Amino acid sequence: MVQADKIIKGFRVTEKAANLQVSNQYTFEVAESANAVSVGQAVEQLFKVKVVRVNILNAKGKVKVSRMRRSNPGVKGKMKKAVVTLKSGDSIQIA
Repeated sequence: MVQADKIIKGFRVTEKAANLQVSNQYTFEVAESANAVSVGQAVEQLFKVKVVRVNILNAKGKVKVSRMRRSNPGVKGKMKKAVVTLKSGDSIQIA
């Protein structure tokens, strides 16, 4: 059984994501270990909708160098996103 709360971290609320909602597509931030099948099952389990397609994107982070630890750079902003397309007629209330 899929643990939906471990896979789905939250919604991506951006202007581009809002434009996708018109075509029945929703954007989520997901766990690094998640794949398309597990994301689809988690969305169906959490929101009681039918998922048609899931696209996964890995967003690269920017390398940031701390002034205190120059020899050990870190990465900021790295995430994994999923764009989920729902069956026509289904919708998710984000508010």
